[in-house]
Amino acid sequence: MTRTRTDPSLQATDTAAGEAAAPPQDVQQLRDLLFRIARGETHLSLGPKAQRAFAEILNLRGDPALLSITALAEKLSVNPSTLTRLARSLGYPGFGAFQHVLLNASMSAPGDFYTRQAQTALAGEDATGIGGIARLCRENQANIERFLESCDIDQFRVATGVIASAPRVMVHGIRQFHAFATFLVYGLRMIRSDVHLLDSNNLGVAEGLASISQEDALVSASCAPYSTHVAATARAAADQGIKVVAITDRASSPLVAISRAAILVPHETSFLSNSLTTFILAAECLINGCAAIAPDQAKHALSARDDMIKRLDIEQ
Repeated sequence: MTRTRTDPSLQATDTAAGEAAAPPQDVQQLRDLLFRIARGETHLSLGPKAQRAFAEILNLRGDPALLSITALAEKLSVNPSTLTRLARSLGYPGFGAFQHVLLNASMSAPGDFYTRQAQTALAGEDATGIGGIARLCRENQANIERFLESCDIDQFRVATGVIASAPRVMVHGIRQFHAFATFLVYGLRMIRSDVHLLDSNNLGVAEGLASISQEDALVSASCAPYSTHVAATARAAADQGIKVVAITDRASSPLVAISRAAILVPHETSFLSNSLTTFILAAECLINGCAAIAPDQAKHALSARDDMIKRLDIEQ
């Protein structure tokens, strides 16, 4: 029998009894399920509001709000009943069972102890002094540790495989993610030649996208609030059969649904905009990962680069 929930933000059809009977038992399984939901690879369907809430819940590692359905609902700006329906749609008998998984020891927030200690010890410090510096550093340390603990190695391997095997790679990001895209292009071009920035200041986005084929790859980078231009470009590429690798923050990101692989990067800090610290680290990991796939080719490319630097007397 098929059951359809009529809640406008939360719908599920239980056409696969096996999946419904075995809800995720840990955070990694929850994250995998969220990926499949975003890509339409499961019978379970969540509306945009519920999908955002699900993604945000998985980002609340060690947050006290997880201890109470009321506090969690308030933090997410949803009704407690929405969380109860979400839990049941994921296969749990109620919110309590869902909460039990979320409060598992694996959800303890790495680095949170030090962040709390720094914030407590430096309470009242002027942001122009050591207090502001320490807080931002601790927050980025916590993000890096979250990235390490929550990194989906299967997604990472697919991403590096797509990038390493594609005859040509384009990287797209705008505004502050233009800096990320430029850094990733620079790093990948140390080990292979045919990597380019998809940039309206050069060929133009449409012209650049039209110049690559289905065998090629597009790396798209954006985080909340997501750039509609980057998301539309990634979708246009996917519609043409081009393999898309998403570098983003949540499984509910519009880039995930059309990607072959998605690398999720935590970035919440007190910085006045979205922090790029952990995104740059993710780029470094991707560059090293791609180099490791073809080590002889990477060594040859790096050697040729060193020879040219010496020949042109660029470095002293």
